[in-house]
Amino acid sequence: MTGVASDDGNVVHGVNAAALKRIHLVGVAGTGMGSFAGMLKAKGYEVTGSDENVYPPMSDMLKAWGIRALTPYAPSNLDEAKPDLVIIGNVIRRVNPEATAVRERRLPQMSFPAAFGELVLAGRHSVVVAGTHGKTTTSAMMAHVLVEAGKDPSFLVGGVTQNYAGNYRVGQGPHVVVEGDEYDTAYFDKGPKFLHYQPRTVILTSVEFDHADIYRDLPHYESSFAKLVALVPAGGVLAVSAQWPNAVGLARAGKAKVVTYGEGGEVRAEGLRFSEAGAHFTLVASGVREDLSLPMAGRHNVENALGVCAAGLSLGLTPAELRAGLATFRGVKRRQEIRGEVRGVLVLDDFAHHPTAVKETVSAVKARWPNRRLWAVFEPRSNTSRRNIHQEPYAHAFTGAARVSLRVPEKHDKIPEGEGLDVPRLVKDLQAQGFEASGDASVEALVAEVASGAKSGDLVLVMSNGAFGGFIDKLLAALGKAP
Repeated sequence: MTGVASDDGNVVHGVNAAALKRIHLVGVAGTGMGSFAGMLKAKGYEVTGSDENVYPPMSDMLKAWGIRALTPYAPSNLDEAKPDLVIIGNVIRRVNPEATAVRERRLPQMSFPAAFGELVLAGRHSVVVAGTHGKTTTSAMMAHVLVEAGKDPSFLVGGVTQNYAGNYRVGQGPHVVVEGDEYDTAYFDKGPKFLHYQPRTVILTSVEFDHADIYRDLPHYESSFAKLVALVPAGGVLAVSAQWPNAVGLARAGKAKVVTYGEGGEVRAEGLRFSEAGAHFTLVASGVREDLSLPMAGRHNVENALGVCAAGLSLGLTPAELRAGLATFRGVKRRQEIRGEVRGVLVLDDFAHHPTAVKETVSAVKARWPNRRLWAVFEPRSNTSRRNIHQEPYAHAFTGAARVSLRVPEKHDKIPEGEGLDVPRLVKDLQAQGFEASGDASVEALVAEVASGAKSGDLVLVMSNGAFGGFIDKLLAALGKAP
């Protein structure tokens, strides 16, 4: 292995991939890291990993891929792994005992995004999907359309795709689709992850303030996307949603060709209509009119599909190939995922947590199931959603729901006193608008409330970017026991 060491001593930039045999991932149980481990194994490397705890489903996935997951973090894990390269996950802090041993032994180390750039993207056409909203669905959709078109792409996305029962694929074609996250990279690299992804084609879905734990304000947040735009070469293409003028402005400041999509954009939908089967519309672009169907609900998912169409056309896909790919896209787990129906109560799981995402998801679900009473259950869990910076937007994010139940978040040491989301106030604001609203810190209390109050024909939409204390499984069990 060769590389150039950074000021951190053993952090390398540039590797001889052919000389690598053994790779060890510290923090392997995370969704992205675990999937990257599987991807590296599929590419022929000897792969091991370590984590504090490894639970299903990732423990089962790693076992199926033949990857040893050592627990807990310890210097002795490095003795067993004997790595040529150590990949450090985003959750790892400098004081981690295994990370400390990596530095002390001066083992070559890289961040996950940097290693992905070197070991997967080198010499390929990188298609990066970035933005505040819709990254996972759009990147999974883009990858599937390329697969269905016979382009044999590789991909790595942030959720489990329903078409492939996983979130990565190793193909032999020229394209690699990757979800571009603006969160920081590693303890030794505080820049956005997507700066390592060598973009040639970018889909920029939206730019709205998020990640308040690492960005000061909207201009600071926008600056990370400005850096991404600057990386796209003059021969590249940047497809950007016309619904976000600030995103369009950022895109036009770069060297790449800009294609706008969505309402008012160069690539747009006409004759949009929804049914329980999903969305139906006519794709309109330069010289193109094609009737398309998407088995997903919501205007935001139609916009995601238009972003895929804009990028796909630039990559040489035909309208017919776009039609075939979109029609067979089954979505991503935890994005309007039907988890069960008990006693006539339909339960959906969704990852929405930002107020814009909550609003779009509620609207989409109501449009798809207009005759069901909608009960929205929301856990503000992320560092941003726990804060009061979105106090007012949340009060207007549940239009379409009949009832709203909110979890009162636990105190978080990263959120200063007085800056947390005021759930009791939010409940009162919703009640003042006519919603039947409530809040509770206890998952069990929320389960009992919904299980006892839900009636046949209702739809319970559960939104959280975490496990929500097992709320959905507990609710389905409680509904089954209810008289």
